[in-house]
Amino acid sequence: MRYITVENLAFHYDKEPVLEDIHYHLDSGEFVTLTGENGAAKTTLIKASLGILTPKVGKVTLSPTNTQGKKLRIAYLPQQIASFNAGFPSTVYEFVKSGRYPRKGWFRRLTAHDEEHIRASLESVGMWEHRHSRIGSLSGGQKQRAVIGRLFASDPDIFVLDEPTTGMDAGTKEEFYKLMHHNVHQHGKAILMITHDPDEVKKYADRNIHLVRNQDSPWRCFNIHSREGETHV
Repeated sequence: MRYITVENLAFHYDKEPVLEDIHYHLDSGEFVTLTGENGAAKTTLIKASLGILTPKVGKVTLSPTNTQGKKLRIAYLPQQIASFNAGFPSTVYEFVKSGRYPRKGWFRRLTAHDEEHIRASLESVGMWEHRHSRIGSLSGGQKQRAVIGRLFASDPDIFVLDEPTTGMDAGTKEEFYKLMHHNVHQHGKAILMITHDPDEVKKYADRNIHLVRNQDSPWRCFNIHSREGETHV
């Protein structure tokens, strides 16, 4: 099922063109990486795709429902979001638990199923043993994992992730990529992930969208590489 369709998108900062003639899509059951050199407007592209920024021209279509006919849910992880200071009052468990409330409503009690989902989310990112620790006392990589755990707790249909493995060691990154691959291919989730390390994740991803430009022209989606081959767009 097609969740996101972007057609002929262009974006300008003031009068400066940044992106031009962007076409891409994201389907359920698909793990897609987004790459490009520094300054390639990757973050700008996903923000424009999610409606955080308004494109100059073009069309972005988001499916109103998921594969089960329920309202589509999108979780967005901005770059380096895990910057809690030492005085942040929440424990890891409380923080991840808060990701569950939007599904239930802020004033409804969580069920045993919700609590099980929270535990599974913490275990999936290796943070269960740190559940009673204060967020502010964690290392940068642990904070990042706690933030991702909160995203899992919200159980979205689409994960949009801007360099989510920042601060993670090699082993943790590998486990994270395996987990995302599992969520896509066993649970029908969709992932769009910005990465600077495409070689690390390529065996788990289904496609890679690469932003390039010719000389001083704006960035474009030049081609899409997949494990099945290459398609020019």
